[in-house]
Amino acid sequence: MGAEREARACAAFYGALGHGGPGRAALCCLRSLRLFAGSTAKRCRDKHLEEALLLARALSEELRVLGEAEARPLLRCVLAFQLEASGSSSAFHKLEQIVTQLAVGQEALLSQEVGALLAGLAPHGEVLSPEELQAVCMYIEESSLGRDHWRQNLAPLLQRLAATLRRVLQSQPAPSGTWGYLAVKACLQLFQALPKDVAPLAWNAATKSETLQSILGLLLEVVAGKAPNKDTQLLAGTALSMLVNTAPQPQSGASAALALFQLTDQGAGELRFGELVVENPSVLDPARLERLVLSRGLLTCCKGDILSCQLDSLTQQPAPTHSLMGCVLQVCLLVDVLFPAVHALNKEQKDCHYYCFQVLALWLRRLQENLPELWRLRGGRILAEDTELLQQLTQLLWDNAETPVEGVSEFIQSSFRLLLEIYDLECQHFKDQERPLYQGMLQRAVSMPWQIKARYVPLCAVVPYMGSQQVLDTYPDLPQHLLSCLATNHLCPVATELYRALVRQQHSEGPGGTEEALAERWARRWLPLLCQALRSPLPILQSNAANHLLVWTLRQLPATHALLAAQFDGQDAAALRAWVSLLRAQKSIAGTLPLQGEALARLRTCLRAREEGVRLAALGLLCCSPSSGQALSGTEEQLLREFLPLNLTGDTSAFRQLLQAAVRKALVRLRDSALARLRGKAPVEWGEEAGQPDQPVGFVEWLLQLSISSLTPGANYQRKKTALLLLAAILETCTDTWSPERKKGQPPRTMAALLSHARQSGCWDFFSRPNLLALLSCLQDSTNEIRDLASELLVCYFPAAFPSSLTPALLQLAQDALSSPRVQEAEAGAVLMKTILQKSDGSTVKILALETEAAQTPPNHGLCFAQHLLRMLQAQHATARQDLLRAAAVAPMHGVIAALRRCLLQVPEVAASMRAAESAQSWQEFLTSLVTTARDITSLLLGALQSPGADEQAAAPSFADMGNAIGSLITLGKGQQEEEDSVLLSEEHSLILTCCWVSVKEIGLLLGGLAELLLLPVLPAGVGPLLTLANLQTAARVFQEVLLRCRHWGAVEGCSMGFTKFCAALLNHPDTELQAIPRTMLDQGLEALSGPRSSSITRRAAGFPMLFLCIVSGENPAQARPLLTRCIQTLLALASTALPQDWDQTLDLPQVCALHVLQTLVRGAGLGSALLRHTTPMVALALQGLGSPCWAMRNAAIQLFSALTSRLLGQKRSRAEGCPAEGLSLPAFLGQHPQLGAVLLAELGAATTGGACLRPALHAVLTLLAQLQPGPDGPDSPSARFLEPLLGLAASPIYAVRAMAAKALVPVVPPPRRPALLLRLARQLPAPGGVRSHNALHGHLLQMQALLAPAPGSDGLPAEALRPVALQLEARGWLFTPTQRCPLVRAAFLQVLALLPASLSPGFAQSIREAISTELGGLTLGKEQQCAELQVGSAILHQTMARFACSEAARLADSERIGAVCSLLRQPNPDVQLAIFSWVIEGEGEECKELEKALQLTLLENLQSVLRDRRNKEFLKLYLEALMHLCRNLSSWSPEASPKLQGSSSACVEMLLLMMETEHPGPDLLFQALCAASLLLTLRFGDEDSPLVWRWCAALEACSRSVSAEVLRLAAARSLQTAGMEVLRRSLGAAHPWLVPVALRVINVAIHLLQDEEQEVRHEASAFASLVQHGAGEPGGDGCVFVQGNVGLLGLLQLLPREFGHHPETFSSLLQHLPVLDLRGIVEELEANKAPSLYKEDEPNVFAEPAVLAQQLLPFLLQLLEKVPDASPLHASTLRWLEAAGPGVLQDLQYCKHLWSQEAVARWWMKALGCAKLRAALVTLLVRARLVAHALRVLGESHGAVLGLGCGAQELEQELALVQGLLAQHGLAPAPSQGDVPRELGSPPGND
Repeated sequence: MGAEREARACAAFYGALGHGGPGRAALCCLRSLRLFAGSTAKRCRDKHLEEALLLARALSEELRVLGEAEARPLLRCVLAFQLEASGSSSAFHKLEQIVTQLAVGQEALLSQEVGALLAGLAPHGEVLSPEELQAVCMYIEESSLGRDHWRQNLAPLLQRLAATLRRVLQSQPAPSGTWGYLAVKACLQLFQALPKDVAPLAWNAATKSETLQSILGLLLEVVAGKAPNKDTQLLAGTALSMLVNTAPQPQSGASAALALFQLTDQGAGELRFGELVVENPSVLDPARLERLVLSRGLLTCCKGDILSCQLDSLTQQPAPTHSLMGCVLQVCLLVDVLFPAVHALNKEQKDCHYYCFQVLALWLRRLQENLPELWRLRGGRILAEDTELLQQLTQLLWDNAETPVEGVSEFIQSSFRLLLEIYDLECQHFKDQERPLYQGMLQRAVSMPWQIKARYVPLCAVVPYMGSQQVLDTYPDLPQHLLSCLATNHLCPVATELYRALVRQQHSEGPGGTEEALAERWARRWLPLLCQALRSPLPILQSNAANHLLVWTLRQLPATHALLAAQFDGQDAAALRAWVSLLRAQKSIAGTLPLQGEALARLRTCLRAREEGVRLAALGLLCCSPSSGQALSGTEEQLLREFLPLNLTGDTSAFRQLLQAAVRKALVRLRDSALARLRGKAPVEWGEEAGQPDQPVGFVEWLLQLSISSLTPGANYQRKKTALLLLAAILETCTDTWSPERKKGQPPRTMAALLSHARQSGCWDFFSRPNLLALLSCLQDSTNEIRDLASELLVCYFPAAFPSSLTPALLQLAQDALSSPRVQEAEAGAVLMKTILQKSDGSTVKILALETEAAQTPPNHGLCFAQHLLRMLQAQHATARQDLLRAAAVAPMHGVIAALRRCLLQVPEVAASMRAAESAQSWQEFLTSLVTTARDITSLLLGALQSPGADEQAAAPSFADMGNAIGSLITLGKGQQEEEDSVLLSEEHSLILTCCWVSVKEIGLLLGGLAELLLLPVLPAGVGPLLTLANLQTAARVFQEVLLRCRHWGAVEGCSMGFTKFCAALLNHPDTELQAIPRTMLDQGLEALSGPRSSSITRRAAGFPMLFLCIVSGENPAQARPLLTRCIQTLLALASTALPQDWDQTLDLPQVCALHVLQTLVRGAGLGSALLRHTTPMVALALQGLGSPCWAMRNAAIQLFSALTSRLLGQKRSRAEGCPAEGLSLPAFLGQHPQLGAVLLAELGAATTGGACLRPALHAVLTLLAQLQPGPDGPDSPSARFLEPLLGLAASPIYAVRAMAAKALVPVVPPPRRPALLLRLARQLPAPGGVRSHNALHGHLLQMQALLAPAPGSDGLPAEALRPVALQLEARGWLFTPTQRCPLVRAAFLQVLALLPASLSPGFAQSIREAISTELGGLTLGKEQQCAELQVGSAILHQTMARFACSEAARLADSERIGAVCSLLRQPNPDVQLAIFSWVIEGEGEECKELEKALQLTLLENLQSVLRDRRNKEFLKLYLEALMHLCRNLSSWSPEASPKLQGSSSACVEMLLLMMETEHPGPDLLFQALCAASLLLTLRFGDEDSPLVWRWCAALEACSRSVSAEVLRLAAARSLQTAGMEVLRRSLGAAHPWLVPVALRVINVAIHLLQDEEQEVRHEASAFASLVQHGAGEPGGDGCVFVQGNVGLLGLLQLLPREFGHHPETFSSLLQHLPVLDLRGIVEELEANKAPSLYKEDEPNVFAEPAVLAQQLLPFLLQLLEKVPDASPLHASTLRWLEAAGPGVLQDLQYCKHLWSQEAVARWWMKALGCAKLRAALVTLLVRARLVAHALRVLGESHGAVLGLGCGAQELEQELALVQGLLAQHGLAPAPSQGDVPRELGSPPGND
C-alpha cells in the first residue's frame, strides 16, 4: 500500500498550497491515479490513466517553473503507483509517459527519485520477492532511467538475482512457478538490455564476476530440469543465448554455445563459458529437455554471425552426426550442431511436439537469414538434391505433417514454405534450372487422400513455383476435393488458402486484358465450384464458401459478379440462398445496395421461405452494413417489421442466436444513425425535422413491445427464448448501462441525449412495471435457459432494487418454490432467490430479519441471505431426520442447497464480501456451519438408502437393498403395514429418490464451487482462511462418501464436477497440507482397489472410478502430472496381474476394477493429451484382457479398447459438416504411436501364422485399423508392413474377421497402388475345380470389393486402370455360374463386377445379364428339385442379382433391360421383389426416368391384387413405400398412370381406408396407407365418391391429432399436399358444393399441423399452405416457393374469409381453435396452494400456443362477423353461437372483475403471473368478449336483450376495458390502450 500512503501525503501537501496554481491540477491528476489503482476492470484503469496523462501534460508547464520541493511529492507519488503497476506493461508504459511529462526540466530530480525507489527493493534481505522481481524486469524493459540505475548498480543486482535463484531452486516444496520464472526473466532482460556492461564480467579474465558465474550455474540447473515448470526452463535457454550474445567475438560466442551442447551430450564435467567455469549440474531432467531448451534459445535470439561462424579444432567432440563437406575439424554451429539436435528432437516422441516444431521452423528461418554467409563458407549449395540435409528435412516434414497437436500445423505450414523459399533462392543464386523437389512434393501430396489436412499445406507452398496450370493439370480432382474440404471445419482454412493461392497465381500468370477477360478465365476453372458450394444444401459448405471464397473473389475480380448472378436466377431454395449470399457479399464491398422492383420482390420471397438458412441470409442482408452509422432505409425497416413477428418461434438454437446477432447489427445502425441525426450530422428523411430521430426511436419501441408481449407464460419455449434474446439486444444497445468487463459494445458517451429524446416522446420506458412483471413471470419458467436469461437481464439492466411493493410477494414465492419436490420448480426458486439478493436493499434484509426474528442484522445483504437460507436448510434437515417421506414431499432440501450455491458462487458482491476483512469472521463461522450441515445431510440421505443394520462404510447398496430401505421409510412415514410389491415405482418411492439424489448432487456442486472460489484468490493480510483445514477435510469425506456409496449417475456426475474443482483448488494451493488431502484420497483409493471385496464398486456403482478421475484431473495441466502417472502405472500393474486359480464370477476382481477405472480416465475430457503417452501399454492391456477366461474381464477390456479408440482417433465430427469420411491416416497414426504399431502387428501376425482360429483380440485390432484413412504413396511407408497379414486373413473361417479384414485393407493401400493389388488378387482367383478354400475365395472377393468401392467425395479408380483387372475377372467368370456351388461366393463375385461397369467388355456384361435373367426367371417354375437345392445364402444371391439387374437397367436406360426388371417385379418371388423395392426406396434409380416410369406403372397395375392379399404387412409396407417414392411429386405422373387405375382406384382407396379403420396396422404401415390413399384420390373422384372422401377426411383428422404418433401426423401433412389440394381446388368452384365442409375440415387440419411440435410435420404442412397460396394467385414467383409455417398459417387464415366467408360453418370451424378452459377451476387451484405432486402431466404438444393463436384468430373472426348481415345462414349460426357463449363470457368477466378488485388476490397473484393455463384462459376470455361485443354491434343492440345477455355492445366493451385494466395492473394482460399491438403475427405485404 506504499502508493496509497504516498498519495495521501501528496494530497495533504498540495491541499495546503490552496486551490490556485498547480495544486488544483495536481489534486485532479492524483484523483485519477487513485481511481486507476482502485479499479479492477482493465477498461476502467486505462480510462483513468488516460485522464491522468492529459492532466499531466497540462500540469508540466506549471511544475517547470516551481522548485524541486513542489515537484517532488507528485513525482514520488506517481513513481510509487508505477512500481505497484509493474505487473501490467501497458499501465507501466502509460505511467512512464506521465512521469516523463511531469519531469520536464526536473530530470535530475527524477533520476534521484528513481534511484531511491529502486534502491529500496528487498530492504530486509538479499532475496527479491516476485513483486520486486516484476519491478526489476519492468524498469529494465520500459524505463531508461531504470536501466541507468541498474547499470550503475550492476554488482548488487547480480548478487540479489543469484540469491533469489538459489532460494527458488533450493526451496522444498517448490514455490509457485511465477517466482522462478520472474527471476530467470530478470536475468534475461539484464543480459539483453546491458550487454556491454555484462560482457567484461564473462569474457575478460581480469574483470570476471564470480556472481555471474554463480548465475550461470543456476541457469544451467534450471535448464537441466530443476525449474518449477516448463516455461521457466525454456526461458532459461533464452537467457543463456542472450549471455552468448554478449561475446565480443563471434567465435567466442559460438565456442561457448558448442560447449553447452557438449555438456548436455556428455552429461558430466565442467563448462567453460568464456572466462566463467561451472560444474555440470547433478540434477538431470527426467524428460531430457536440455537440448530442446538450448536449441530454442539459440535459434530465437542468438546473433547471426555467431550461428554462421566456422569453428576449428574439434578435438574433444566426437564426429558430428551430420557433415556436409566431409570435414570433421571445421563445423558451423547452425548447420552442423543445431540441425542434428533439431532433427533428433523431432524424431523423438515427447510431450513437447509444439516446441520441437517451433524449433524446426526457427531453424529454417535462421538458415534463410544466413544463407549468403553459409554459401561463402561452404562454397556451394546447402540444400543440393543429393544432400542428406535436404532428404532429412523433407522426410521430417512429411512424417509429421499430420500431427494433431494444437499449433503444430502452423509450424509445419511455415516450414514447408521456408524450405521452398530457401530452395528457390539457392536455385536462383547458383542458376540451377532443374528443380525436381517441386515435382516430387506435388506428386506426393496428390497421392494422399483428400481427407488429410497435410495434403494441402505443401500444395499451397508449391503453387507459386510450379504455376496454377501445372498444379491443376496434375491434380484434376482438386476443385471437387476443395468442395469436400469446405464442408469440413478443420479442413476449411487450408482449402481456402489453397484456392486463394491458385487464383492469385492464375491472375499473375495472365496479366493485362480487361476485367471481363480475367473473370472469364477464372470462370473456366472455378465458376462451377463456387456455384455448387453456394447452392449446397449443407449449411457449413454454403456458409464457408460465402464467407471465405465469395467475398474474396469479388474483391479480387469484380467482374465475376455478373457471371455468378446469372447462375442463381431460379426459384428453388438453393438458388435463393446463393443469390442472397451474392447480394450480401456485394453489399459488404460496395457499402449500399438499392432494393427495388424485382430484387425487392425476390428478397421478400426469401424472407418468407421455409428454409431457415434462406431466411437468415436475407435477414443478414437487411441488417448488415459496412458502416454502423448507416441508417436503415424505409424499405429495410418495413421488411424487418414484417419478418420479425413471424420468426419468433425458430426451432434451432443456432437460428435464434443468428437472428439476435443480425437484429443487434440493425439496432446499432439505428442507434448510431439516430445519434448522428441528433448531432445534425446525418441526412434527414423526408417528413422528419432535422435533429429528430423519430424513425429509429419508433422501431426500437415497436421491437420492445413485440418482445415483451411474447414473454407470456402461454408462449412456447422458442418464442420466449427469442424474445429474451431480442430484449437483451435492445437493452445492450439502447441503454446507457456500461459494462467494464465487456471489451466491445459499450454505449456511446452521448447515449443519454438519445434516451432523453426518446422518453420525451413517450417511448423507451425499458424498465416499466409491465416489463418488470413480464421478466418476473419468466423466472417461474420450467426451463433453466429462460430463467437464467431473464435473471441476467433483470440484474444487469434494471434499477438496483425491486419495488418495495413486490419484494414480500417475490420472497414468499421463492421460498414456496424452494420447498417444492419438483426439481424444475426448486431450481426456479433458487434463481429467484439469487435475483432477489442481487436486487435487494435494506427493506429486503428487514423482511428476512422479521421472518427469522434475528437478534442482530449481519453486516451485509449477502451474509443475511446466506444465513437465512442456511436456517431454512437446517429446519428442513430436522424435518427429514424425523420423517424423510414428509420432508421429500414438502421440504426436500435440494432447492435450498441450489439457492445457497447460486447466492454464494454466482453473485460477485457476495464473493467480494467474503474477502473483506471486516466480515471475514462472520463468513468463517457461517461456512463452518454450512459444511457441517452438508456432511450431516449427506450421511442422513445415503444412510437412508441402505438396509437397516448395513455397514455404513460398505460399498453402494444393491438396488434390492435400496428398494427395501425406501419401502421401510414409506411404511414408517405412512404408519401402515407394508404394501404388496409392485412392478412400478410409487410416487413415494420417486419422492424419496429425487430428494436424496438431487440433494447429494447439489451438495457436491456447492462444496466444490466454494473451494474453487475461496482457495485460489489471495486473501488480505491478517485474514485467516475462510475454509479451515478441518472444513476441507470434512468436505473431502463428504465427496468420498458420495462417490463410494452412490449409484445414481446424475448425482455422481454432478458431485464429480464439484469434486474436480475441489481437487484442483487444493492441488494448486501453496499450502502442502491442503495439497496432501487429494493425494491421500488417491492412495486410499488405490489401496482399496487392490484389496479383496465382496460387493461391487465399479460395475454397479458409477462413483468409484470417478474418484480417481476427479483427483488426477485437478492437477495443473501446464506442469508434470505425477498423480496421473502414478495412478495409471499402479492400475496397469494391477490389471496385468494373473487371475487367481479359484476366482469367483460373482465377486469383483481387482483386475476388472482397474480396467474400469482406466476406461473412465481415458474417457475423461479433462485429461486430453496427457494420456497419449500411456496409450500403448493400455491398448496392449485391453487386447490381453479380451482373451481372458473371465467374462467381466473381457467386458471391461472391450469398453477400455473402445474408449482408447475414440481417444486415439479423435471424436467423430458432426454429420452437419457434410464430410462422411475423414480422420487420421495410417502412416500418421503409426508415426505418432510407433510402439503401438508393433503391438497391432504382433496380434495380426499371431492370427495368420497358424494356431488357434479364435483370436479374441483380432476383431478389435481390425476395427481400429478400418477407422483410419489411406496415407501417401511412399516407398518406405510404415503401413506396408500390414499388407501381407491382412491379405492372409482372407482365409479366416470366421465371416466377421474376413469382412473386417477387407475394410482394414483400405487404409493400408494408397489409391495409386490399388490397381496393382487388385490385379494380384484377381489372378489368385481359382480356375474351375481349383477351389481349395471357399473361405479364402470369399475373403479375396470381399477385399477386392472394399478396394474398388469409391471413397466418399471421389469417383473411385479410373476405368482404364481397372481394365486389366476386369479381363482377369472375365477369365474367371465361372465363379458366377451354377458350377460354383456357394451362393455367397457367387454374390460376392457379382458385387465386384457391379463396381466395374465401365471396365467390363460388352459381351461379358451381356452374358452376365442373360445369366441373371435366366436364373431369376427360373425361380417361378416351382419344380420340386429346385426346392430341394435351396442353400444357405441363396436369398442373398437372388437379391444381389435383382439389384444388379436394376442398376444395369438404370445405367443403360435400355427398354429391354427395363422390361426385364418389370417382369421380375411381377414374379411372385418375395426375395427379388423386396430387393427391387429397397433399391427403389434408396433412390438408386432416380437418374433414369424411364425406369422409374415403368416401375411406377407396374406397381400401380398390381396394387389392387396386392391390397386384396395383404397378409404380409411388411411386404405391403415396402410395396407402398416404393410406390410413394416413385410418385413423390405429381409431376412424375406418367400419362399412362390414370388409365391403369381408372377402374380400380376407388377399390384401392376403399381397401386402404378399410385397413386403416378396422385392422389397426402399425404406424409405419398406416403412414404409407394414408399417403397412398391420398395419392389415389387425386387421380379421380366425383360426386359418387363422396363417402370415400368423407371417410378419408375422418382418417386425416384422426392422424393429425396431437396424441397420434409422429409418423401419422407426418402422413396427414403429406396427404394435404395431394388429396387435400385437390379437395380445396374443387371446392373453390361451384360444381361441388358438398366439398366445402370437407375443405374447411382440411384447412382445420392444416392449421393444427402448422402448430405441431415436430419441425418436419410443420414443414410438410407449410408445403400445403404454399401450394394453396400459389394456386390461389398469391405471390410466389414462376414456381411455387415453399413458405415458412407462420406465413403459411397466415395465408390459410386470410383464405377463409375471402373464399369461404359466406359459408355458415366457417365461423364455427375457426372457433374450434379457441381453447376451452375452466377459469374458475384454475383460480381455485391457485388459491388452494396445495403442495405440488412430483410429476406434472405433459402437454401433448409443447409447441402449440393456444393463447397466441387466439389473439391471432381474432381479426379474422371479426372479419367473418362483418359478413353476417349479407348472408342469412351465417346470421343464424352467429345467433346460435351468441346464445350459447354470451352468458358464460359475461359471467367470467364479472368473476374476473370481482376477483382482481380484492386485496386477497395479493397472496397468490405472483404465482398466477407464471401460470400458463391462467394466462391462456384469460386471453381466450378477452377474445371471446371482443367477439360477443362485435357480434352484438353487427347484429344490432336488440339481440342482447332477446338472448338474455342484459347488456349491449357498448356496455360490454366498457366492462371489457375495465377487466383488462385490472388484469394489466397485475401483469396478466396488455393495457387496454395497447390493444393487440403489436400482433404476434403480422400481415405480409400484398395480403391485406
